[in-house]
Amino acid sequence: MSVMDIEKKIKDLTAELNHYNYQYYVLADSLISDYDFDLKLKELEALERQYPAFADPNSPTQRVGGDITSKFKTEKHRWPMLSLGNTYSQEELFDFDQRIRKIIGDQFEYVCELKFDGLSISLTYENGLLKKAVTRGDGTQGDVVTNNIKTIRSIPIRLKEGDYPSQFEIRGEIFMHKSAFLRLNKEREENAEQTYANPRNFASGTIKLQDSAEVAKRPLDCFLYFLYCDNRTNLFHDHWNSLEHVKSWGFHVCEHTKKCNSLADVFEFIDYWDTERHNLGYEIDGIVIKVNDYAQQEDLGFTAKNPRWAISYKFKAERVETTLNTISYQVGRTGAVTPVANLQPVLLAGTTVKRASLHNANEIARLDLHQGDTVYVEKGGEIIPKIIGVNLEKRLPDTTAFIYPDSCPECGTTLIRQEGEAVHYCPNETGCPPQIVGKMQHFIGRKMMDIEGMGDETVETFFRKGLLHNIVDIYGLKDHQEDLQQLERFGQKSIDNMLAGIEKSKEKPFEKVLFSLGIRHVGETIAKKLAQHFKNIDALAQASTEEIEGVQDIGRRIAESVKEYLDNPIHQQQLISLRHYGLKLEIEEREIILASENLSGKTFLISGVFADYSREQLAELIESNGGKMLSSISSKLNYLVAGDKMGPSKLAKAEKLGIPMINEQDLLDLIHSK
Repeated sequence: MSVMDIEKKIKDLTAELNHYNYQYYVLADSLISDYDFDLKLKELEALERQYPAFADPNSPTQRVGGDITSKFKTEKHRWPMLSLGNTYSQEELFDFDQRIRKIIGDQFEYVCELKFDGLSISLTYENGLLKKAVTRGDGTQGDVVTNNIKTIRSIPIRLKEGDYPSQFEIRGEIFMHKSAFLRLNKEREENAEQTYANPRNFASGTIKLQDSAEVAKRPLDCFLYFLYCDNRTNLFHDHWNSLEHVKSWGFHVCEHTKKCNSLADVFEFIDYWDTERHNLGYEIDGIVIKVNDYAQQEDLGFTAKNPRWAISYKFKAERVETTLNTISYQVGRTGAVTPVANLQPVLLAGTTVKRASLHNANEIARLDLHQGDTVYVEKGGEIIPKIIGVNLEKRLPDTTAFIYPDSCPECGTTLIRQEGEAVHYCPNETGCPPQIVGKMQHFIGRKMMDIEGMGDETVETFFRKGLLHNIVDIYGLKDHQEDLQQLERFGQKSIDNMLAGIEKSKEKPFEKVLFSLGIRHVGETIAKKLAQHFKNIDALAQASTEEIEGVQDIGRRIAESVKEYLDNPIHQQQLISLRHYGLKLEIEEREIILASENLSGKTFLISGVFADYSREQLAELIESNGGKMLSSISSKLNYLVAGDKMGPSKLAKAEKLGIPMINEQDLLDLIHSK
């Protein structure tokens, strides 16, 4: 290569890797496998060593993490959160071991730990109380996410009595268990929200949410694995000893940790977990090896961005080659059309893989998929199999590229793609069979109308037999008992149970009915906020897009979706019929008996968690003493009743508007002030 070619290569690699870093750390979206990223990074490091004049000061080789965001306050780390050097080969581990022996001799131990695939966090405790939680950020400073971290149950907010220092930092990794990831991704898919590729992205995206109440709904976990404090060497002597103390203080420390006396012990630990990792309930992507003794760690020191006394051995993501046979397209209840790769069956990470999600048209174009391509399929951190590339050397001659269809594969309607969205939709919601069936299956679901005795297969059968055409027909099934009795494997007892379940569903509150309608982008939480704000379906239907958007946490896209749904004459007629059948399309106002009028003329909003009262109890106290509850922060609000874990966005808005913030005791004082 010429000098100009080398300079361009360095510049292109730098830009490419910086882009991947931004997507991974800030947007929680991995566009490339860890292995391929590391290969590119090593290539750039080698070029920069050989041609230092062309190295960019902002090169990813000089970074230890990702970027900080503009969403949160940032804070500098007292002890930098350096990244670990990593390797994929046991030969390089042998070289690492030899370098250590040259500096500190042969008398030392290693501690081997699982390398969790999550989000790094630093927690500061003062006198046993959690004071601050900061993300790694760029290694020098990170985002302060204390309120969000306090929602993670495995992280103690206050320690019990113990021998811990008055002030210390403890580092760890936030992650999501595989089962929780699959469950929550399924819920997002049902609510027509973008799904996450892997648990790591889900955990990272969750911690970066502005509303800690939303964070609390997502079950995150955290393993703690490294302690920092003044005079640490004299207090604990070595890393293993500090882990034992940390466990006794109440921190969640992974039990799969081993003290090793030789490199052979380290290799044995690595080999064991390379296979056994698939049986864990969470993702790991390697093993961390640390010199145990603190004094020896200090002797070994640091490079500009890595400790010399530790390294991570990364497992290669399991990758196989197989043939892409076809691409099929699934239509969901919201009309979203998802491409699925149908593969020649192949064994991967202990399971036979036949299909892989391709997400959307952009992914098909990015991969440049052709008929009969030999593709690379990976699991690694991806629980769901993923096509990560094409073996172009095996591409068949004269093969044609896959082209995303412009019409619905189920009903032939021209697909639409809204600005700013990656997904194509079929707009024929009342005539496209998968959408019709999917909406009815959503309607009867456990978190929706929860109709006992009626499942997804039953809905499909009734649709095929012409007994169900939309959600209204569910309440007319009692008039078709003769037809029901003719169905195979559907006895009288099953019919009676189902009809009883349908009748019982009429008791569901308005917010559940609203959620059950399957309005695009309207999940359980959004439905509840809309119901509480507008009180009934008529007020919601008459509201403008701007008025709907004015409800707390309702964005423009959600408001437009709600308005479009309620303006549709077909939906209007269905709502009239549902009301006729006795479904609740308004909230049941409680009769409030005033204990006093001491809060008369005052408006309140409650946010956070309280020691002695639930939020519902505080709301009842306010209303029973003449006060009025509001659903969002505005200039009309007189008092914000603020508890622990209140969302930072509410706090900022209240401060900006100069709204007085009171605690539960202040509220009681107001009630009893006259």
